[in-house]
Amino acid sequence: MTVSNETLELLKQSSTATLTSVLRKKGLKNTFMHRVAPLKPGSNMAGPAFTLRYIPAREDLDIEPIDNLTDMQRVGIEQIQAGDVFVIDAREHTRAGTMGSILAARIRVRGAVGVVTDGAYRDSPTIADSGFPAYAAAMNAHTNKTIHHPSEIQVPVACGGVAVFPGDIVVGDDEGVVVMPPQLASEVAEEAVEMDLRESFILSKVEDGAVLPGTYPANEKTLAEYEQWKKELSTD
Repeated sequence: MTVSNETLELLKQSSTATLTSVLRKKGLKNTFMHRVAPLKPGSNMAGPAFTLRYIPAREDLDIEPIDNLTDMQRVGIEQIQAGDVFVIDAREHTRAGTMGSILAARIRVRGAVGVVTDGAYRDSPTIADSGFPAYAAAMNAHTNKTIHHPSEIQVPVACGGVAVFPGDIVVGDDEGVVVMPPQLASEVAEEAVEMDLRESFILSKVEDGAVLPGTYPANEKTLAEYEQWKKELSTD
């Protein structure tokens, strides 16, 4: 299912905290990746998942030099499409990197909008300084073949304890990464915009000294004040 660029832009502007709240109301409670954070804050991302699954390395298979035509990591990188997010299932193991700066650069040049793993990256400072949105659980200078074998691409994976299917929408901000089914993306984006605006209003009231009862969660009086505030915003 194709998600519009307008929807992706709205998702990218929403906080992952808001998105997880909206998804929870729709019955999806396990959508935020555990221990996964941006290498460098300030670069949000939103796009469909292109997945890579790692299994434990085996010495007779994971040898040098790497064959770019058969190694599934390299095959996946050359198949990723513009707008995709490269999602690497590293089994939450961080004792080696899942990729380094050269492969991250190739993914970026191919037009992907970000990379995420529940493992680690090597060359992490270089990746971070490139401005390319990159999320991981750790940094580790060891090469991926130390503990990882790239097994499959474009299959369901687990990343940070969250199920990720190819084409799922992956959104990252300074807090972390959230995943959602593509068929929910449009309505989640619209509801998130409204929730962010409402919570901005509530935050301003709390900062002005409002007590929590009746303010958060908002009662009818506060909601009426919010609707009036929103009208005034639209006429400014």
